[in-house]
Amino acid sequence: MPLTEYLGLIRFSHTLFALPFAILGGMMAIALNLEAEPAIWPRWVDMLGVLLCMVFARSAAMSFNRLADREFDARNPRTVARHLPSGQLSVRSVVLFTCACSIGFVGSTLLFLPNRIPICTAIPVLLFLFGYSYAKRFTVLVHLWLGAALGLSPIAAWVVFRPVVWPAESIYPPILLGLAVMFWTAGFDVVYSCQDAEIDKKEGLFSLPGRFGMMGALPYAQLFHFLMVVALLLIPSCFEPFGRIWYSGGVVTAVILLAEHMAVNPTRVPSNALTEADEAIENTIENTAENTVFEGGIAYFKPDVDRVNIAFFHMNWVISLGLLVVGIVDLCC
Repeated sequence: MPLTEYLGLIRFSHTLFALPFAILGGMMAIALNLEAEPAIWPRWVDMLGVLLCMVFARSAAMSFNRLADREFDARNPRTVARHLPSGQLSVRSVVLFTCACSIGFVGSTLLFLPNRIPICTAIPVLLFLFGYSYAKRFTVLVHLWLGAALGLSPIAAWVVFRPVVWPAESIYPPILLGLAVMFWTAGFDVVYSCQDAEIDKKEGLFSLPGRFGMMGALPYAQLFHFLMVVALLLIPSCFEPFGRIWYSGGVVTAVILLAEHMAVNPTRVPSNALTEADEAIENTIENTAENTVFEGGIAYFKPDVDRVNIAFFHMNWVISLGLLVVGIVDLCC
């Protein structure tokens, strides 16, 4: 099978979301190591190991998710063209790919020796990542589960370069960064899941849009993103190298998230005004029966898929790489 088929299967381009935070977590740890007496310089093999672990872990988790969800994907018009339901890849080939990536992940942790924390935690971490694929079947915390899976990346990278977990305050910085990633991911996952609200409800799945509808789910996304900004702004309180530049990055992130929610927020129109507004509504992209929901005497025109994709990918790509750049600049100043 062509490599491009597997890259498409795991949506490799989305690795950009978590990888910058792993790099940032590692660089924060390195910055403290260089301030120590004597200075502790990073090993190139540790840097390579972080990159390999990120790629292998995410590839294993995504391919496992496609295996676990292949029957749901086959019944969902939006996902029926994915590689497994459409037959572009066989179940056997994806199972082998998942196993190979899992072995690659565990094997890559050997690069960190004599630091034994990564190798000792590799299997539990992998199982936690795989567990996300089934979380939607039994808990509305599925979005936070996905967020926690990505939020482990800066914590793991920090521990690679600073294998000290006690006293607890010694790892507050990566924990706060991990929480920021968790809430950020959970928020945009709720937004993204709004596309499948009706399908999830029909299938009995526990996504927030599937359980509470789009209007009931979007406030949770807003709350998660508010908590992300709070976590970001708390990091300098326990990590002295960060200061005004990092605070500025946190504020810009808040503005981007606000723009994201404005882009996906449903339009509200009183139901008794629909007749008068028909002509104007016909000229909008939201004017289809499937995009209109009535609740409490209010007609909500749902955002279109294009807006959701913009919020999910482009804005979050800017946030991820932007915070990495802001962090590096602050560490260097």
